[in-house]
Amino acid sequence: MEQVNPNLITCVVQRGEADRVVEAAMQAGAEGATLYYGRGTGVREKLGFAGMFIKPQKEIILIITKNEQTDAVFDAVVKAAKLEKKGQGFAFLHKLDRAIGFVTK
Repeated sequence: MEQVNPNLITCVVQRGEADRVVEAAMQAGAEGATLYYGRGTGVREKLGFAGMFIKPQKEIILIITKNEQTDAVFDAVVKAAKLEKKGQGFAFLHKLDRAIGFVTK
């Protein structure tokens, strides 16, 4: 069995933004993504009046990448989601020890 060294990129963005982020990830080499919906809490409440402008509905994107793809895909996600701007969302990376069902080309 081939050793893939998979990683998991998780990105949380405002509702309606995920398609653009996934498209950028695929162009950067990702082979697919899983999307689901969530509701954020915490930041809105701490910001008081300004927090009213942050939607609680979120889209969560999970992307499994091979080790050699990870940096390019992560950078594409950050750029497409505009994560360098406050309030746009966030992304993080997990190194996976084992995974099964991850199809490689």
